[in-house]
Amino acid sequence: MTSRHFVVLLLGTVLLAGCGGAPSPSPSDGRITVVTTTTVLADMVRNVAGVRATVHALVPAGTDVHTFDPAPSDAIKVSGASLLVLNGLGLDDWLGEFARQAGAADTPLLELAEDLPGVTYLEGGEQSAAGEVGDAHADNPHLWLNVGYARLYVARLAEQLAAVDPSAAADYQANAAAFDARLAELDTWVRDQFAILPAAQRRIVSFHDAFPYFAAAYGLEVVGVLVEVPGQEPSAAQVAALVNAIRQAEVRVVLAESQFSDALAQTVAQEASAQVISQLYTDSLGDPPADSYEGAMRWNVEQIVAGLR
Repeated sequence: MTSRHFVVLLLGTVLLAGCGGAPSPSPSDGRITVVTTTTVLADMVRNVAGVRATVHALVPAGTDVHTFDPAPSDAIKVSGASLLVLNGLGLDDWLGEFARQAGAADTPLLELAEDLPGVTYLEGGEQSAAGEVGDAHADNPHLWLNVGYARLYVARLAEQLAAVDPSAAADYQANAAAFDARLAELDTWVRDQFAILPAAQRRIVSFHDAFPYFAAAYGLEVVGVLVEVPGQEPSAAQVAALVNAIRQAEVRVVLAESQFSDALAQTVAQEASAQVISQLYTDSLGDPPADSYEGAMRWNVEQIVAGLR
């Protein structure tokens, strides 16, 4: 995201305010307002906050968080927030500057994936907020696709929500404990699904580098990715090399994600005699049954296991 985008956006926000546009969200019933970057994080917040918060996701479902440009109405939401939540590690770091430009520089900003105790970080940087390729040796941000790491997100959310709204601390802790128990069961279920497959069948190729933590947690091998940086197409030589790698490793499936076109995945898979598994949910939620974090994870695992079989 460029400075030009922020200037245009905030000009629009001023015009909206001057014309009697929608006011900043400010519930009068004692609830706090939490604004997140993605629908995945919004679902986690709703599970922990329960009825104590109104939650808004800036990036709509099915939209690419890497290349998202906020609208003036998003600045209004951010300026009225009690807490801002992002993943961090380069995925959605634009929220910090956006909040400053929207007049919310003093609003607490929670980066769920940054310096999270108990995480073994893996390499694989994301696109920067300016749309440039990040450090190739930066940490991959997709921690939540390991359900065990998602549980760490939940604990951090409960702590921060209690800090923002101390009067409801007991509610946040109780909600987090219930959510964590379900995630513990989900984590076990995911492991059981992949455990029935021989190791040689657990090889995958993904559209972008979203699955390293998922693979490390559940015994899969990521042979390659189609697009190193979302929005930048690979060269013909890179595609040819990936097709050769798929053939040599006898990869059965190429994973395509809902927020990206699967045209390239279809082309590569056809060339390599593999199968495309489309409509997987990583950075975004979708329609039922993938309209929650738990539902999306179950959907993804069921589709991937069926393809690997």
